[in-house]
This record gives sequence, C-alpha cells and structure tokens, in this order.
Amino acid sequence: MKYLLILLSITLLISCATTTKSKYSKIEYEAGACFGFCPIFKITINPDRTAVIEAERFTFTEGRTKDDMSGEKEGTFKTTIKEADYQLLLSKLDSLDLKNLKDYYGNKNVTDLPTSHLKITFADGTQKHIEDYGKGGTEKLDEVYQLIEDLRKSQDWTKVN
Repeated sequence: MKYLLILLSITLLISCATTTKSKYSKIEYEAGACFGFCPIFKITINPDRTAVIEAERFTFTEGRTKDDMSGEKEGTFKTTIKEADYQLLLSKLDSLDLKNLKDYYGNKNVTDLPTSHLKITFADGTQKHIEDYGKGGTEKLDEVYQLIEDLRKSQDWTKVN
C-alpha cells in the first residue's frame, strides 16, 4: 500500500509539471513592406500551436520583377506549429524580458527598410507591442523575428482562401 501511494504521488506530481499553462495567450508578428521584395505578411500563433498567416506578398514566393508587386495577394494559410519549433519560440521570447523592452526601435532617417510589429498578449491579458523599423532592435529580438519568419518555410501550411 505504501508503494502504491508513493507511485500515485509521483504520477500526480509529474502530470502537474507537464501541464503548465503558457504565459502567452497570443503571439502576433507582422512583416511590412520595403522598397524591394521583402516578405509582407501577418502571422498569429496561439497557445495550442495553431497558426494563421495572412500572406500578402513574397511570403511563400520570391519576387523577381516589379510586376510581382502588383499581383494578387497570396492568401490566408493555417498550420499547427511543430512542437520543437514552438518550444524554441517560447524559450526565445522568455529570454527577451519583453515587458522591459522599448516599444519602438529604428532609425527613420533611412527610408527603404521594412517595419516589423511584434505583439504579445500575455495570459493575464496585458500586451506588449514592439514596432521595429529596420528590424535592428536588439540581437535577441532579431533572433525572434528570424525564427518567426523561418516558420513560413519550415511548417506545412494549408491555404484556406
């Protein structure tokens, strides 16, 4: 009986430890236009790892000529982010100390750089919105941008419209 209680206690502790709730209720990232062929899209990632991309230009395709800029929008796509990629994203976000980052980074004296917007909604309902003109805020922030942008190519996206 004693061993059964110990086993039950260990099982309960392990199950509690593995069901930790994410501290982020929504992760949104928007990549804006530049004077070239920069990807233009908005991605929303939920705690259940589901994600939606609203792809405008050069999200899944490469631009080669100015005619590529006037075509139809690429559309809306969905996926479930792979567990390892999602956990990596969470760990990089955790390392940022998000609430203490500035709300704006960039140099408005340069006129052809893309603007990114990272908007995090925390589980307690508070939000952090970082606008970054030129994507040069901090080194760790740039790693998060790159990881999110890489999701365009590393996940299996399904077009919904």
